[in-house]
Amino acid sequence: MRTAYSVEKVRAAERDLMARLPAGALMQRAAAGLAVACADLLGRVYGSRVVLLVGSGDNGGDALYAGARLARRGAGVRAVLLAPERAHQGGLAALRAAGGRVSADPRADIARADLVVDGIVGIGGKGGLRPEAAELAEAARGRTVLAVDLPSGVNADTGEVAGTAVRADATVTFGAYKPGLLIDPAREYVGALRLVDIGLELPDPDVEALQHADVADLLPLPSADSDKYRRGVVGVVAGSARYPGAAVLAVSGALRGGAGAVRYVGPGGDAVIAAHPETLVHAGPPSKAGRVQAWVIGPGLGDNEEAMADVLASDVPVLVDADGLRYLDPARLRARTAPTLLTPHAGEAAALLGAAREEVESARLHAVRELASRYGATVLLKGSSTLIAAPEGATVRVNPTGTGWLATAGSGDVLSGLAGSLLATGLAPLDAASAGAYLHGLAARQAASTGTPLTACDVAAALPGTWLSVAA
Repeated sequence: MRTAYSVEKVRAAERDLMARLPAGALMQRAAAGLAVACADLLGRVYGSRVVLLVGSGDNGGDALYAGARLARRGAGVRAVLLAPERAHQGGLAALRAAGGRVSADPRADIARADLVVDGIVGIGGKGGLRPEAAELAEAARGRTVLAVDLPSGVNADTGEVAGTAVRADATVTFGAYKPGLLIDPAREYVGALRLVDIGLELPDPDVEALQHADVADLLPLPSADSDKYRRGVVGVVAGSARYPGAAVLAVSGALRGGAGAVRYVGPGGDAVIAAHPETLVHAGPPSKAGRVQAWVIGPGLGDNEEAMADVLASDVPVLVDADGLRYLDPARLRARTAPTLLTPHAGEAAALLGAAREEVESARLHAVRELASRYGATVLLKGSSTLIAAPEGATVRVNPTGTGWLATAGSGDVLSGLAGSLLATGLAPLDAASAGAYLHGLAARQAASTGTPLTACDVAAALPGTWLSVAA
């Protein structure tokens, strides 16, 4: 599992470690790791041209000490000092002693550089870059850029990008991942991400990203004495006369999520049976369809408040998506005896919060936490970096899989069915949402591996192979 920690936690851990180490030892550890990453990007250090963009913080010092190491190996290193009087003096002396120089013509040096090292702003930076720094970041476009700890101009804690920021080809972060490195929009500025272990002892994370092994541990597997009911039955209330395809897609996902059976309730029964004859179909209402261990409601539902009320009155977990999100009342959800999982995209999340879509997209971590708290539900906020937050607990999960090709009609319906099926097998909402998003994103990558556009049906069809690759 990849874990990320707030700036406050990282700095506290750094202080604790520095108290036990000789002065400057921690910075030297960071600089050594940074220099190795620079060398890896350069391929050949001797004769290469490296430009350091150096701010007044410790990551400017990291860049200077790393630059000194590269200069000793034969690189031509130039440092652009944004605040010469506040540059790290020890690092600057080391660079000069190794043969590096302070740049007299930053733009010309950047234009000739094989590698630009961004050490402008550290993890405590807020807001976008100041004009002089923004001009340097713009000048570095087209060069290979490596960011020190995080790209300057992004918010380490939230992933927000409030103005101009450095776009890095790679980022070397020290001691621990920071939430902003894993969450959009900042994640798009990070490039290839590398962690240098400097020996920090850290508490519980603020953000975590599951990996293959974590998801494999969550996947339900039948035992020798399993039957379709013991494996869990998921009910799907989806589709309408206008959107019968939503019912088919939600059922497609549900059938591939590990539950033993899928009950479908709604007007799309004929279309569902035609596509998936193994589905148990009922005309409704949901409470009369038979026992289920979880409900999925909302994809393509249209105006059907009665079905929503019926499902929310049940005593089993409920996943609410799409049209179902229009009927939510925080007090009603909090009064439920069973958990609720909401799966909005940014526009739906904005409506639930009474905010603008742009606000949600620019501050996704805040939005998912606020939704979970306000509605007393686990929330899966869909998007380029899907986030999952539980109503209790501070740790948010970010899904590391996916592809831009997932921005296609019906893909969310497949995800709803898949996550709802995992709910029915007995997974907690946070785990069902996390595993569902992971498998869904991985299936999309597999389906889009040819580089051609994919459809929601392609994603559903790729799920068995994805499940096998994770569980193996």
